[in-house]
Amino acid sequence: MLKKFKKELKEKKKPYKKFLKKFDEFYVADIEKMTAPIEKETWAKVDCLDCGNCCKKMTPTFTPTDVKRISAHLKMTQKAFKEKWLDVDEDNGDIVNKSTPCQFLDLEDNKCSIYEVRPSDCAGFPHFDKKDFGDYNHVYAQNLSFCPATMHFVGKLRKQIKKEYVWK
Repeated sequence: MLKKFKKELKEKKKPYKKFLKKFDEFYVADIEKMTAPIEKETWAKVDCLDCGNCCKKMTPTFTPTDVKRISAHLKMTQKAFKEKWLDVDEDNGDIVNKSTPCQFLDLEDNKCSIYEVRPSDCAGFPHFDKKDFGDYNHVYAQNLSFCPATMHFVGKLRKQIKKEYVWK
């Protein structure tokens, strides 16, 4: 799956990012009506366990609630959990993993060892259901480089928008 994705990424990343950038200028009132069925179709087509690229190449942002929940699950103090696994991103102050791939990813089957208590950022990834869609176009543009589901989702949305709207 990742080989096909990487090939497709070379071809489609630039036009898809250009498409997403248009949401900075144009408002599509019924975008959520379009995205819901596309999201459903995307998850019918893409199985995250075939990929795991988000966990291999990206890091989630951990909220204080995530740290509390996960450290308790691991029977560690929050301080010990942070010291062992987490770091603070110097650019924005976010709490993130010290390294990639994620320490909780099983590289054999792409399953998360803390799935039940995973960070909320992981649980929501790739954030297709965020409202208002146009406020998150930069997130989808970033995720294009890592996530086959995002590539599929953005491609289908692009086709739908081109059919129904005339964008310059």
